[in-house]
Amino acid sequence: MPDHSERARMPLAVYVLGLSVFALGTSEFMLSGILQPLARDMGVSIPQAGLLVSAFAVGMVVGAPVLAAATLRLPRRTTLIALLAVFGAGQIAGALAPTYGVLFASRVVSALACAGFWAVGAAVAVSLVPVTARARAMAVMVGGLSIANIAGVPAGALLGQHAGWRAAFWAVAALAAVGLAGVAALVPRTAVPTGEDRPQLRRELSIYRDKQVWLALVATALNGGAVFALFSYLSPLLTDTAGLDESWVPTVLALFGVGALIGTYIGGRKADANLFGMIFGGIGASTVVLAALALTAHSPVAAIALALLLGVTAFATAPALNARMFNVATAAPTLAGATTTSAFNLGNTLGPWLGGLVISAGWGYPAVAWTAAGLAAAAVLTTVIAFRLQRTGAGSRVVASSASATASAAAPDPDRVRADA
Repeated sequence: MPDHSERARMPLAVYVLGLSVFALGTSEFMLSGILQPLARDMGVSIPQAGLLVSAFAVGMVVGAPVLAAATLRLPRRTTLIALLAVFGAGQIAGALAPTYGVLFASRVVSALACAGFWAVGAAVAVSLVPVTARARAMAVMVGGLSIANIAGVPAGALLGQHAGWRAAFWAVAALAAVGLAGVAALVPRTAVPTGEDRPQLRRELSIYRDKQVWLALVATALNGGAVFALFSYLSPLLTDTAGLDESWVPTVLALFGVGALIGTYIGGRKADANLFGMIFGGIGASTVVLAALALTAHSPVAAIALALLLGVTAFATAPALNARMFNVATAAPTLAGATTTSAFNLGNTLGPWLGGLVISAGWGYPAVAWTAAGLAAAAVLTTVIAFRLQRTGAGSRVVASSASATASAAAPDPDRVRADA
């Protein structure tokens, strides 16, 4: 069976990259489970502590395209090792942070390194496999993110409750060290392309003249904002509104992660057959789940069940949203991945910020869920506009360009990735 042969060709290096993403994702999302003890220890409010989530997201938004462009012509393996080292140092700085300001700065630095690793790592993962296995390679990396929600985030919450929130930062630093060792040992050295194959920043930047790229970016950002407006304040919603004990928080976060893994699997299986259908269905379902959570937030059973469902609906759209960006930005594979990362984290910045404003206004945590539902509904509307433009022919230039570039990419080039030995 072709499927089995493709699985046999998946290099171990791709799984090492997925492991590294697990460490990065744990750091990005773990604050949701340690927000309260961190706020108490640092002497700040919950909304101020929530801004640490936004700080990481801002670093991701800026870091992904900037570092992707800055390292475009550098050896990929060396770049990945350097970025993981900086990320690990940022976690250590966070663990030792004496003040909120130092912790905030450490989150930004860690995020810059995380963004660069994701953008470069995605390009490396794709380059290590045949064209027909690229989606699977990306699924391994996204899977690292999903597993971070299942295992990493709840484990961070558990550590925060029993060993102090700083222990979670030390644990992620250790994970980063393991990932760094794996990248150094298993990711092959690659020669920097020369001649016509050499990456050209001007050519890659040309994708930003396309309205479909911007629509895809906005839809991804709004969807991310919807999810993380709620997720960033899920812990206090569960305890203060639903009335659950703090000991329940790691379990509910783990359920969200299980939902995320299920959603990633469903989205990966269905997105290729019906890309827009998967986006409409996933984001539309998230809108309904968030509205239902706003209405039933005082019920512990409903809050737990809907947290699981939100994980499913939110991550079911991830493969489709990523594929959509690559479809409309085929001429710029490096910046396509970086742009998706930036868009996702733009939403991750917007969502917690809006949620914090709602909480500070005294409207309560259910109002955060209503805010998230509004963002998701706006993402659906943006996707409708993109779909109508494509159906009416406004996206024909993009489709033609993408088809040409895809045909070119399908032709194997043995010199594109070769070992330095």
